[in-house]
Amino acid sequence: MEQTTTVDIKAIVAKMTPAEKVSLFSGKDFWQTVDIERLGIPSIFLADGPHGIRKQAAAADHLGLNESIKATCFPTSATTANSFDTQLLEEVGTALGVEAVYQKVNVLLGPGLNIKRNPLCGRNFEYFSEDPILAGRMSAAFVRGVQSSGIAACLKHYAANNQEFRRMLVDTIVDERALREIYLTNFEIGVKEGKAKTVMAAYNKLNEVYTNEDPYILRKALRDDWGFDGVIVSDWGGQNDRTAAIKAGAELEMPGAKGETSREVLEAFEKGEISMEIIDENVERLLKLIFDTESVFMDKKFEAFDIEAHHNIALRAAEESIVLLENKNGALPLKPREKVAIIGDFAKTSRFQGAGSSGVNPTKVDNTLERIEEYDLEYVGFTQGFKRFGQKNNGLIKKALELANKADTVIVYLGLDEAIETEGLDRKNMRLAENQVDLLRALKVTGKKIVAVLSCGSALEIDFAEYCDALVHGYLFGQASGRRRST
Repeated sequence: MEQTTTVDIKAIVAKMTPAEKVSLFSGKDFWQTVDIERLGIPSIFLADGPHGIRKQAAAADHLGLNESIKATCFPTSATTANSFDTQLLEEVGTALGVEAVYQKVNVLLGPGLNIKRNPLCGRNFEYFSEDPILAGRMSAAFVRGVQSSGIAACLKHYAANNQEFRRMLVDTIVDERALREIYLTNFEIGVKEGKAKTVMAAYNKLNEVYTNEDPYILRKALRDDWGFDGVIVSDWGGQNDRTAAIKAGAELEMPGAKGETSREVLEAFEKGEISMEIIDENVERLLKLIFDTESVFMDKKFEAFDIEAHHNIALRAAEESIVLLENKNGALPLKPREKVAIIGDFAKTSRFQGAGSSGVNPTKVDNTLERIEEYDLEYVGFTQGFKRFGQKNNGLIKKALELANKADTVIVYLGLDEAIETEGLDRKNMRLAENQVDLLRALKVTGKKIVAVLSCGSALEIDFAEYCDALVHGYLFGQASGRRRST
């Protein structure tokens, strides 16, 4: 990591006691590192942010239950990967970097670039692709954008983190060639081309060793082979053997352990189980990150960011990433003054992001129903059509049929519920909820043109496409997806 400050790191390390050195290896609290006032070492703030800053204003929690400060919610990585546009990703990253400086965030915990080995992984919406080259190039562009503001981006979750179920216990078994060609290539590109300043180790084991203390992937691959000289941080609560992790070069444990693991490392040093040379090596890298990113707030004091400009970047990212899966007989684009009904719960309460630690409190949200009058269409109305979470309701389908008969075209908003795609859980199957398929099947009988719009961040079986004239996969398209850009 290139040092951008004038602070003499080695001089500071020389003044530190062993206890002070090891205290830096574990967080002060949920999101901040330890500060040492005697030596002028400040604490820095780490925040979730693969597609928007999640800096909590109240009590901190990992899964996003407490509200965070408002920030722009950009489309998720699974969405923007469809654009294949690295320049667009760099622009999104740049906006995120500006917002991070505004919120005084030193390390933005993103992008997520794990390979989608398991299509049921509940967190696939946070990851770019099944393709390591695409994931690597998009992540490198994102990192360049974020770090253009002087803060650090964080590649996560390293490595072979393919599922959420039992994520802290699962042992991913991968041979050398597959590991290098598939599961590490994406991270290698993020390090070499993106120059990422931090990397987050995953929860899982890899070939029987916890990734956060694996000398092969941390020291051999990441540092020796790729030249990474930044900081490795544990996933939150993903610490096993702290001394083994530091030996492997994983400097920072988050969140803090109230000094318990620091005492363990100090005892290991006193017993000769870890050398001062290795401790100093880790401390120096950590101090570089702290002083380099903290210097940003001396040079750049953003009192605000342009909410509308960032909202428009989010809109453009959504437009460039939406995928048209089916379009029979020129069903799309819609014609001027076409008589249109909108059906589906996702139109009223849109699902524009995933659930869990990446959840963003958006600055604003464009809603399709509120913006429909801006289009040159004859809008005849909206009805819910189905209940979320798969609950059957024939009354809602009856109302949908009544509305559909007043229109020429029915736009149906469907998708996966919030509880299905989330951190900590994997999906049970790849199917759309049966009550939503029932709605489509019933609408098809009306003979009206059916345009289905999907809101989900993962792969989906689309055997229901036979009921659609057009099928649009919007993925999880961020806060600005309910309207189009002004022409």
